[in-house]
This record gives sequence, structure tokens and C-alpha cells, in this order.
Amino acid sequence: MMAGALEAGHGDLHSAAQPTRRDGGNPKQPRPADPGRAVETSEPSQTGRPDLRLEVVDTLEHPPGGWTELAERSGNIFATWEWASVWWRHFGRSRRLLVTTLRATDGRTVAILPLYLRWSTRPIRTVRFLGHGPADQAALLCDPADRQMGPWALQRALAECPLRWDIFLGERLPGDEDWSSLPGVTRLRREGSPVVRIDGRSWDSFLASKSRNFRQQVRRRERRLAKQHEVRFRLSDDPKRLGDDLDVLFELHEARWGRRGSRNFAGVHKAFHRDFAALALDRGWLRLWTMEVDGTPVAAWCGYRFGGAEYYYQSGRDPAWDRASVGFVLLAHSIREAFNDGMHEYRLLRGGEAYKGRFASEDPGLETIGLARGVAARALLAGAVAARGARFPGRRLLARLAE
Repeated sequence: MMAGALEAGHGDLHSAAQPTRRDGGNPKQPRPADPGRAVETSEPSQTGRPDLRLEVVDTLEHPPGGWTELAERSGNIFATWEWASVWWRHFGRSRRLLVTTLRATDGRTVAILPLYLRWSTRPIRTVRFLGHGPADQAALLCDPADRQMGPWALQRALAECPLRWDIFLGERLPGDEDWSSLPGVTRLRREGSPVVRIDGRSWDSFLASKSRNFRQQVRRRERRLAKQHEVRFRLSDDPKRLGDDLDVLFELHEARWGRRGSRNFAGVHKAFHRDFAALALDRGWLRLWTMEVDGTPVAAWCGYRFGGAEYYYQSGRDPAWDRASVGFVLLAHSIREAFNDGMHEYRLLRGGEAYKGRFASEDPGLETIGLARGVAARALLAGAVAARGARFPGRRLLARLAE
């Protein structure tokens, strides 16, 4: 029997898993699957859920059937095969893929969970979603019509995982789903992820729904800047120029935050973003705006357009232009363009900063959860819970698990 619950009243997450031999109280680790081979199970449901076939694939050479379509329907760019495969190329060292697909008896793909196992000589083995870190939302894929299947699909994937694991970290899962239904779950963190609902409205009607002070700020700041200077908003659409446009973004981001203020484009992260940006531009997803004043770049905005939504991912600005609010002006421009182009929503993504709240219509939030097996793993999660007063609950836990 696998690990018991962390909280009283919860059952065993792994009660549905197949029995394993025991030697000294530890389960014998199954032989890993051959690269590229799918491990299939198709046990009948005992919980009223549909009878689904589970497949585990340990290669990202090609997306499993249904991944592309499901990513588009789920509307999560961080759950695309493109994001996962580029992330794996840059961050997948010493990790084992566990891409888990659940299919209905008619062949329809119901859910995909792009997971991996962190191999280590240390006693703790961790399962996480591909793409974590750079991703602002977990890569769990479910058709919107089957969203209630998400927690159950995750439970089954972990219960029938072909490799031994000790801790599952589910970072930045959709906050409007019931992850507390997972047996033994520990909630580690909740954070904001505001959204601007567009749904056919015009930019003017959106502004009309806001306060008079806000409307004046949006219009006056850009108008005043354009009156005093030549202002140009340029969208990156030339593959030959993309490298230079990304350099501008990186430089302005560092100018805003300093070398120690943000790690979003530091080290291997910069190479990852270069590779994904090139792929996203080719797919028609990349939205990289540069704001020039009198011919000089003073602000940059990087995001994506996917599944009918606009994503605000990162930005940067020249602090010398802070009095002119160039960052605010460029942000408002990107939102206006999403309205004008008929997007159904604008996602401000992770973080509950006050400026996002001024634009946002709602905030479904993001949830980070943990599940543990064994005494040592439960102790680590308990330590993360005890650290909830820190800026990032579980920071030390995550750092240790990443070793």
C-alpha cells in the first residue's frame, strides 16, 4: 500500500494502483519502459467514471494523438506540445518522461498529463508537469467539456504511474477546479491570475465600464506622449529580425528589474525563450511589441495569441522613461489590440499586482498542490505548509527537490 493521507479524513490516493511486491517495506521498482513505447492499462472504472485506457509515453519526438487538438480546445499555450518539447530540450536532463494520455473506448482523447519523474540518487523522487518554471499555468490538458475530469485524471495517472515516486508537485493548476477532492492533497499556495473578458465588446465599451479616472489615464498618457514625441508600436513579424527584437526585450527587462531582480531571462531560460519564440512566430502565436519613442526602444511587451486568447507574459522598460508611463501605455496598447482583433479574453497571467486589477474583469487564480508517499516525503510537504508565511511557501522544498 502506498503512502497514507497527509490530512485526516482523506483516503489513499493510490488505492487503485496495481499491487507490487515488497522487500523490507519498499515497493520493487518496475522495469522502465523502452523509449518510445506506450505502457497501457484499461481497468474498468469503479467510481462511476467512464472506462478509459491509460497510455504512458516516454518520448516527445512526436505529440501523442489528440495533443494538438486538445491544447487548442483547452486554450492553454503552456500545455502545447511545442512548449513541452522545447522545455524538455533545455531542462529535461536527468529526468524521465511520463506523458500520460487517457482515451475513451471510442478512441477520443479525454485528457493528457505531460509529466516527468526526477531521477536522483537522493531518496526523494518527484513527479511534476513539463514546462514548470517558465510556464504560468500547469500543462494539464482537458477538453473544456470534460474539465471536471482534470482532478480525477491526475489521480488515476499518479495511481497507475509505472515508476516509483515520492512527491507530486502540481504547480499553478487552474484555481477554479476542485483539487481538494484529491485524497491526501496538501495545498501549498494560491496566487492570482487575472483575466480581462472581451467577449465581443469594443475597446470603448470596455473603457466605459471603468472609472472616469481610469479612462482618463489610459487616454491621456498615450496622447500626451504622442504630442511631445514620435511614438511607434512595432509588432515583431520578421524571422530575420526576431533575434534583435528579443535582445531589446531582454535588455529592457533587465533595465527594469536589474540583474538580480528577475530570473525570467537568465541563463538557460534565455535560450529556451529564444527557441520557443522562433517556433511561436512560425505558428502565428508570438506577440512581441516594441514601443519606440523618437526612434529609440523604450518599452517591450512579450506575449502570445492562442486559442482565442491574448497572453501577457513578460515586459521591460527603460526606467529613464518612467515619468512618461511607457510601460502602462504599451500594456494598454496590447489590450486594445486584443479587443480590436476580436479575442475573447486577455490573460494577465500569474501575479496579483495592483495594476493588473485595474484592467481585470475576474481572477480565477492558480493553485499549487502537493501529494506525498512515505514518511520522508510527507515530512517535506509538512515543512512547506509550515513555511506558508514566507514569500514563497515551500521555496526550500522546491530548491531541494530540484537538486
